[in-house]
Amino acid sequence: MRVIVFCILIGISTTTLAQHGRDKNDTQERREWMRKHLPYMSRTLGASFQSFDGINARVANLPQYKQLKDHAATIGLGWLQEHKQLVSAAAISFGSSMSGHRDEKSSTIRYIAVNIDFGYDVIKGDRYLLYPFAGLGAQAYQALFYRDNSAVNFNDVLISSSLQSNISSVKFKNSYGVYRLGIGFSVKAPKFPSSIGIQAGYTGSFKRNAWRSNEDQNLTNAPADRINQFYISLVLMSKPMFLMR
Repeated sequence: MRVIVFCILIGISTTTLAQHGRDKNDTQERREWMRKHLPYMSRTLGASFQSFDGINARVANLPQYKQLKDHAATIGLGWLQEHKQLVSAAAISFGSSMSGHRDEKSSTIRYIAVNIDFGYDVIKGDRYLLYPFAGLGAQAYQALFYRDNSAVNFNDVLISSSLQSNISSVKFKNSYGVYRLGIGFSVKAPKFPSSIGIQAGYTGSFKRNAWRSNEDQNLTNAPADRINQFYISLVLMSKPMFLMR
């Protein structure tokens, strides 16, 4: 009887170990599949360069306002996938000239952008990715102009509704459908599914759009601008953390 029980226990242990081995192999196979097929999550940090000559020409004639800056800091989040040298990517990004100061005469431009791009890896290497790309997107802008109100008397503001309006900042909006042309380069880590790289390119609008009120209303004789933007970004990419192990 003891021999029979011992043999049964040995059989159960062997089966369990075999199943554990199969589970371990299946897990490893799934992890390798995900390493290969899941897209990279991308984080970008950079700058864009754009001059809004139309609205700046109007502001230039008004000494109480300051013209918009022609550069903005940018930050973004998205994904990138490369398969058989074909590259696809999408992202949402935010930009700001970071130049607005509420307590003095100043201005700031800020925007949100979404895009989808397609490219081709011309290197076909395991560690390096060099891909020219083209894409489409949309960008929405807000321009803010602050006056210097330090000489305005507090009591006058309390009793005058017109003065309350006069000391408020002025805001305008604009939005564009855009196309993108650029090139990207990245270097993959040797052991982990992550990489670091750069992107640079040009973004242009399909037409010149007039500026609108902050409530998105049409304005008579409003200045118009088009997107004529250059950008460069540092790109950090990685796949889910559990694939790092």
